[in-house]
Amino acid sequence: MAQAQPAYVERPRRRGRRALVVLVVLLLLLVGILVVADRVAVGVAERAITDQVRQEVAKQGAQSAPPEVEVGGFPFLTQVLNGRYERISIVLREVRGSVQGDAISLPKLDVDARQVSASLDTIRSGQGEVVAETVHGTATVSYDSLAALLDRPGLKLSEKGGKLGVTAPVDVLGQQLTVTGTADVAISEQGKVSLRFNDLNAEGLPNVPVARTLLNNYARSISIDVPLPELPFQLAVREVRPTPDGLAVTADATNVPINSAG
Repeated sequence: MAQAQPAYVERPRRRGRRALVVLVVLLLLLVGILVVADRVAVGVAERAITDQVRQEVAKQGAQSAPPEVEVGGFPFLTQVLNGRYERISIVLREVRGSVQGDAISLPKLDVDARQVSASLDTIRSGQGEVVAETVHGTATVSYDSLAALLDRPGLKLSEKGGKLGVTAPVDVLGQQLTVTGTADVAISEQGKVSLRFNDLNAEGLPNVPVARTLLNNYARSISIDVPLPELPFQLAVREVRPTPDGLAVTADATNVPINSAG
């Protein structure tokens, strides 16, 4: 009898291990189902918000390619139940105003909406407001598009030491000289990008007053205010700075509806 005792004790241990394995498998299956359901819900919400953002962009007089929307934060379903989302990222490409004129288009506008309020009924039906506490937008204006707007043959723009640099061939008193220099970049009261070329020089410039006057006149001729397209979501431009890729535009807004309320 003493030798049979270990076999008698082992059976419940094996049954316990089997039950634990079954429990772990069931838990993993449940977690997997919840994750799949969470991701499916994200996809539904992203499609709904995409449609609403498209309407809002058109309503505000801007034009762009179809918006690309990504809802952040995990788990998503708890955000749905609370009616509050951590982050919604929106990408708008080829943003331009309804009236082009001389306004320059933005190849890409990245919009980051934080602490977004939207009820479940709004997401499901598209009726009601989707409001973000803060909206931050960033875009880059290419130097080629700016140079085309200035319309000076051979003129090239680039970033030089954190400033907007220019290089251009200029005829001064019958001599073909290469002009170089930098510009001050700022935002005007009208929300335009102000370019002011105040520091131009040219190697070999004749040492006569009229030559310097001609160079100054050229600087004034390429100093312009560049109109940007009307930005959606009430975004107001706060900063423009030269970068290696182009002029980086930063805009923001607060308490903004990012959809057209039904």
